[in-house]
Amino acid sequence: MEVLTFEINEGIAKITLNRPKAFNSVNKALAKALQEALDQCAADANIRAVVLTGSGKAFCAGQDLVEVTTPELMPGFKTLLEEHYRPIILKIRNLEKPVIAAVNGVAAGAGANIALACDIVIASESASFIQAFSGIGLVPDSGGTFFLPRLVGFQKAVALAMLGDKIAAPEAEQMGMIYKVYSKEEFTTKVDQLAQRMAQMPTKGLALTKKTFSQSLTNNLEAQLEVENAAQIEASETEDYQEGVQAFIAKRKPIFKGK
Repeated sequence: MEVLTFEINEGIAKITLNRPKAFNSVNKALAKALQEALDQCAADANIRAVVLTGSGKAFCAGQDLVEVTTPELMPGFKTLLEEHYRPIILKIRNLEKPVIAAVNGVAAGAGANIALACDIVIASESASFIQAFSGIGLVPDSGGTFFLPRLVGFQKAVALAMLGDKIAAPEAEQMGMIYKVYSKEEFTTKVDQLAQRMAQMPTKGLALTKKTFSQSLTNNLEAQLEVENAAQIEASETEDYQEGVQAFIAKRKPIFKGK
């Protein structure tokens, strides 16, 4: 079975982690396949939005512990972090297209933090998020110590990391960890609707928005105002901006092309 499936339909790339019997835990093959899929999303101008989800009952249970406890398979944590997880997180953040994490089930450890690195996180009501590292004597990785405190606050983030509490999707929404929660019955439809909506939006403007928000995480106000100025000037030179203005004046729906 393929460890990952990759589909493109009407400008939407859907990446599905596909190791359901292992709760889509990440091994070397899956890490490589996910990086390749993200590279393809970056290279293909026809892709305007990306959905990342899991097959079966889980989104992603983090690192495959069988791999790190089997001597002949064990890659070592330096390799895991530098060749598997770090590139995945950076490829998600640097992708000049919106990435939607569609969390269909448990997201634990690195799996939770991969989801939180995405631009918009939506979840099924049956999903949950767990910083599972402390339970085996490890520390959060895959950007967890960067994104989590910025989403839920420093005190809450430290507590979640140390205690390893299982946070149900509705609670995750309430604390600002994720965007929205949907019932199991409507989850797939809502994911499709959001992806379709974003694929029809001005892609370059969204990419610049993503970039400016990312830079705001480390900038002071004066530096961020400069970032905004540069991004706004660049956005104003796109075809989508011209289309948006013309559509507004003509009182019609804009047809953006991502240019």
